[in-house]
Amino acid sequence: MAPDGPLVRQTARVTVLLWIASLSLLVWLWLACCHGLFWRTDVRLPPRRPPARWPQVAVVVPARDEAEVLPVSLPSLLAQKYPGRARVVLVDDHSTDGTGALARSLATPEGLELTVTSPPPLPPGWTGKLWALRHGVELAGPDVEYLLLTDADIAHGPDSLAELVAAAESDRRDLVSQMARLRVETGWERLIVPAFVYFFAQLYPFRWSNRPGSRTAAAAGGCSLVRRDALERAGGVAAIRGAVIDDVSLARAVKATGGRIWLGLAEQVDSVRPYPRLSQLWRMVSRSAYAQLRHSPVLLLGTVLGLALVYLVPPAAVLAGAAAGAWPVAAVGGAAWALMAGTFLPMLRYYRQPAPAALLLPFTAALYLLMTVDSAVQHWRGRGAAWKGRTY
Repeated sequence: MAPDGPLVRQTARVTVLLWIASLSLLVWLWLACCHGLFWRTDVRLPPRRPPARWPQVAVVVPARDEAEVLPVSLPSLLAQKYPGRARVVLVDDHSTDGTGALARSLATPEGLELTVTSPPPLPPGWTGKLWALRHGVELAGPDVEYLLLTDADIAHGPDSLAELVAAAESDRRDLVSQMARLRVETGWERLIVPAFVYFFAQLYPFRWSNRPGSRTAAAAGGCSLVRRDALERAGGVAAIRGAVIDDVSLARAVKATGGRIWLGLAEQVDSVRPYPRLSQLWRMVSRSAYAQLRHSPVLLLGTVLGLALVYLVPPAAVLAGAAAGAWPVAAVGGAAWALMAGTFLPMLRYYRQPAPAALLLPFTAALYLLMTVDSAVQHWRGRGAAWKGRTY
């Protein structure tokens, strides 16, 4: 008797699903065990002791139309309890909302010295933020030993600067960077933000980045303390002048010239910028996602397929396997989904979010997949990396 055609086709489909689900599970086993323990959140400022001499520091803050957040962030910088000499240089990048005047009004006699300045017009080949940083670094003067490069939406605890400098001095690190804790107050922020940091750590495992000799190098642009001589050795800000993802570019430049770098999660450095709507979070991700892929259609295709295999196949296998009565498929997909959720739990705890939210990671990953594709589409339309009236 000839085998039943539909049964054969169904068996073949189940076999293919089982192979795909098994491949996804194997990838998750490798990610969890062999990918720099990226999912752990215990990479914090290393043990540190007060230096015998506190070096001179300049805090450089590029700011473009930041009047909304400056009243929260700038006072936290001016109130730093730093035992040595420190000053704040805020570079008003041709704002239209009174950022510079507001910054001047926030200065206090008992706080750190504040200088508010504006850079010359933006030249071709530079991003606005890096042109502003270059101006602030030059204005800081040659006597400054460290530069804290921080964003205008980042609030620092009172000992943040001292702890960063102590960590750099304790082990002769040239770049010490902390990923600020982002805001998670609205529903979309709670869904998108922890996954954003999780994906970043997966792309650049902190332990690998912090290891001398490793090819991985990353930093967080919102809070990066760099030695001035290390920055100059790397070619200065001019070496990365056109970089859209400037923090990673800076870390690569410093590490490539022999510098020791460190990146971890912050304990008293917080972003105060609100992202209450999905559209705002979408722009935050999509403006640089395709640049991260070096504007390569091949890398884009590989990223889309990789995200689908790693994050979308497990729940799809559970649902398809259960619907078809193919329980081995459902079991393998469930194991991959459970492993995925388990690696996401530490990040949820770091952001004080409920554990069941880990099961939503496939949905969030699907959003990131769409954001990445949208980033490429915007680039092809000539609107890539748009930020505050500028397109790069």
